[in-house]
Formats: sequence, C-alpha cells, structure tokens
Amino acid sequence: MRLLIPLAVLMLGACDVENDPANEKVTVTYDRERIKQSAADAKRTAGDVARGVADVTEKTGRAIKEEVGDVDVDVRITRERARQPTGE
Repeated sequence: MRLLIPLAVLMLGACDVENDPANEKVTVTYDRERIKQSAADAKRTAGDVARGVADVTEKTGRAIKEEVGDVDVDVRITRERARQPTGE
C-alpha cells in the first residue's frame, strides 16, 4: 500500500493531460522516459536525505560523547542502626 502513493506521484509527474471540452474528450498520455527520470530523481533525493540524516546522527553522537565524556561514579552506602533505648 505504501508503494502505491509514491508510484502514483511519479505517474502524475510523467503524464500529459489534454482536455477537449468541445468534443467532451480527455486524453492522458504517459512518457516512459519522464517516469524513469522522475524515479531516478526520487532515488537520488532519498539517498541525499539518508546521507544527511546519517551525518546529523554522527555529529550528534560525537557532541553527546564530548559533553558527557567518561563518567566515573563512586557509590558509598552505609547503614546506621537506630540506637536502642537503654531503659533509663
């Protein structure tokens, strides 16, 4: 189902519609070369977007590592028992 939406957009970009209201006629023609070119453009754009996301992710990861760095945590837990009343 998800494939149908981009395919429909590619088809719309590659078709010519001629409307002849005098003869009540509409002609739709598809140009295969324009479809191929639109698909190649969409592929190229998707690749560019993926590279951009990867670059941003990598830079964000580096920035977080630099900000946080290596964190050493020392934990000391002690327990003091409540003193028992001495009966005085």
